[in-house]
Amino acid sequence: MTPLEDAQAFVLESCPPREPVTMPREQAGGLVLADVVVSTEIVPPFNNTAVDGYAVRSVDVATVPVELTVVGEIAAGAAPDGNVGPGETIRIMTGAPMPPGADAVVMVEYSERLGEDDAGNERVRLSESVAAGTAVRGAGDDVVVGEELFFEGTQITPAIEGVLASINAQEVRVYPRLKVAVLSTGDELITDGSPLAPGQIRESNKIMLAGMLAEAGCQVVDLGVVRDDEVELERVLRDAAVECDAIVSSGGVSMGDYDVVKAVLGRIADMTWMQMAIKPAKPFAFGKLDGVPVFGLPGNPVSSMVSFELMARPALRRMMGHTQLARTSVVAIVDHDLRRNADGKLHFMRVNGGFAEDGRYHVAPVNAQGSHQLAATASADAMAVVPDGDGINAGSEVAVLLLQS
Repeated sequence: MTPLEDAQAFVLESCPPREPVTMPREQAGGLVLADVVVSTEIVPPFNNTAVDGYAVRSVDVATVPVELTVVGEIAAGAAPDGNVGPGETIRIMTGAPMPPGADAVVMVEYSERLGEDDAGNERVRLSESVAAGTAVRGAGDDVVVGEELFFEGTQITPAIEGVLASINAQEVRVYPRLKVAVLSTGDELITDGSPLAPGQIRESNKIMLAGMLAEAGCQVVDLGVVRDDEVELERVLRDAAVECDAIVSSGGVSMGDYDVVKAVLGRIADMTWMQMAIKPAKPFAFGKLDGVPVFGLPGNPVSSMVSFELMARPALRRMMGHTQLARTSVVAIVDHDLRRNADGKLHFMRVNGGFAEDGRYHVAPVNAQGSHQLAATASADAMAVVPDGDGINAGSEVAVLLLQS
C-alpha cells in the first residue's frame, strides 16, 4: 500500500500552479494574487471627519462651554468653501473634508444650536473640549503611496476587493480559476427521478463532487452520466481534456475492477493506480490525459468524498495558486471513544466538533462510519485522523481536519 504522504506528494508535484493572468478586479473575487499589490494612491485621499459634528480650532474649545459662530456646512462629497477662523466653526458630516483652519471635530451630541444673534449669524454652544486631531481621519492614515498591501498567494476576499477599489486597482494579476469536468459512469445510475428498477441506484457522487468543486473555487463543467460504452466515454473524456483544466470521476479504480472508466483511461491516459494506506478511500487513480490532470476517485460515496478532500482538492488549489492546500488541522479532545481495528492504515473518522467551556475543541463521531453511509457523513464537520491501532480513548487528544475551513 502507498503511504498517504507519498501519494499526495506525487499528485501535488504533477499539478503546478497555472500561468497567471491579468483580469478586471470585479472578476477576481476568490482568486489568488500572483503579484504584490502596491498602492498608487493614498487612503483616505484627504483629511476628513469621522463623526457628524462641528469642525473647530482646538484652541477655541480649550474651555467649555463655549459659543461659536457657525460660518458654513459641509456634507460628505462636498468641498469646503471657507475657512474656520478664531471663534468660528463649520457644521460637518461624517466623511466630509476638513475645512482649512480647523484641526478637530466636536461631536454633534455635545452641541446646542442657539439660533441667530443680532447680526444674523448662526450660533452654537459646544460643551466638549477636544485636542487637535480629535475625530479627524488624516489623509493616508490607512494606505500611503508605494505601500505593499497584499502579496502573491493572498486570496482575494470581499474585504480585499474593497481595498483594491479604494486604491483604484482596476486590474489584478491572479492565478485563473480552473474549469474542472466532473462525470459519473454506469448504466445503473438514474438521474430523472423515475422509479428504480432492480439493480439501479440514484446518482449522487457527481452531484456531491460538483458541489465540492464549486466550494473549492473551481468552475464546474458537469458532463452528466456517461453510460457503459467505451467509445462514448473516450469521446467525452477527450473533449473534456480540450475544454477543461482537470477531470474528476468516481468509481472503477479498485484493484481487479473491470470498469469502462478504468479500461478507457488505462488506454488513452498516463495513469497511476494506487492502493493508499488509508480508510476510507484506499483506491485512487491519478494521471494525465493530453496533459490534463485526471483524478479517479473510488465509487463508494464516503470514500469518494474523503479521496477528494485528501487528494483532488489540495492539487486543484495548488493549480489555482493557493499556498494553504490542506484543510485546517487542529488538536481536539475526544468526547467518545474512537474505536477501530489495527490494519496498517490511517483512518479518517467523520466527527462533529465545537469549542467547549474549557476553551478546547471537542469532537464526537457521527453515528455510522461505513464508506457507503453518506447520510451519516453528511452531518460531519470534521475528520479525525486516527493512527493505526485500536483507536483513541475518550478524553485523549486527536488531530482533526476541519471540513468547513
